[in-house]
Amino acid sequence: MKNLRGFASDNNSGVHPDILNAMNRVNIGHTIGYGDDIYTNSALDKMKEIFGEDSDIYFVFTGTAANVLGLDTITQSYNSIICAETSHIHEDECGAPEKFTGCKLLALFTEDGKLTPEIVSKELYGFDFEHHSQPKVISITQSTEMGTVYTPQEIRDLSVIAHKYGMLLHMDGARIANAAAYLGLSFEKFSQDVGVDVLSFGGTKNGMIYGEALVFFDKKHSVNFKYIRKQGMQLASKMRFISAQFEEYLNNDLWLRNAQHSNKMAKLLASKLKDVPEIQITQKVESNGVFAIIPKEIIPILQDAYFFYVWDEKTSEVRWMCSFDTSEEDVINFTDLIKKILK
Repeated sequence: MKNLRGFASDNNSGVHPDILNAMNRVNIGHTIGYGDDIYTNSALDKMKEIFGEDSDIYFVFTGTAANVLGLDTITQSYNSIICAETSHIHEDECGAPEKFTGCKLLALFTEDGKLTPEIVSKELYGFDFEHHSQPKVISITQSTEMGTVYTPQEIRDLSVIAHKYGMLLHMDGARIANAAAYLGLSFEKFSQDVGVDVLSFGGTKNGMIYGEALVFFDKKHSVNFKYIRKQGMQLASKMRFISAQFEEYLNNDLWLRNAQHSNKMAKLLASKLKDVPEIQITQKVESNGVFAIIPKEIIPILQDAYFFYVWDEKTSEVRWMCSFDTSEEDVINFTDLIKKILK
């Protein structure tokens, strides 16, 4: 029987009990809807402790919404958005960025999911030429879809080149907590402080039920966002239940404990398999994902026992994701099974 406590996605995990308790605590009586309540104000204050009073922050339901509406706010339909070909906005959002922004996505090949100034520079042309889509945004993911993590300097280098050309830097932070845990830095140190203009700040993959935040570091970029959020069907009527999650998540370093654990489990998984000759770990394990090329014939056998995804069918590369509630027992049982099959 398939073990649903597998390694397919950190979206498949449960919800941290503290998050559920926080939602229950605010489930008392009536309060003003659509975010004009004490709980939302308190959560926004908490986020502004991190990102500063000048930041402009909004809650939405999903990561796709945060990415798409954030990009829509800072672009026109004649613009283009530069991203990695593995990025969520290119691979996993069903064309929503193109549909809602009207922009052209310029998806570029990377070895490790990370853009560099050298990679993006090939698309930095055609400015002020009316026959060419106008490059406006560089969008990066932290941590990346390949489990790798940008250093602050790598992000700064991208912001410098973006701003040099009058462009903006967007960060998809669906797994930003895992990146912060790996770097040992607070969120602003590798976003706001190094030139990121707009941040999609995630929590769903790290113990929350639902709800993401969109952070604009300069209010001139978010002047009309409240209307865009409403048109985008992302203005929650019972906002307090998103807000309560964020406040609990950011209090007492819950986000950090969860991320440190999932990162640790990924490291453990990789370490258990690093000396197995039939398995090749393909990416640095810097967050909560392990990418590996394994013998094609064992994939269905493994998947019959544990749920996970094949990343690249041509090369038999798989992705194993760990979550805040992945246990050492989960990892040991899984890696023991792999070794048993390969004997």
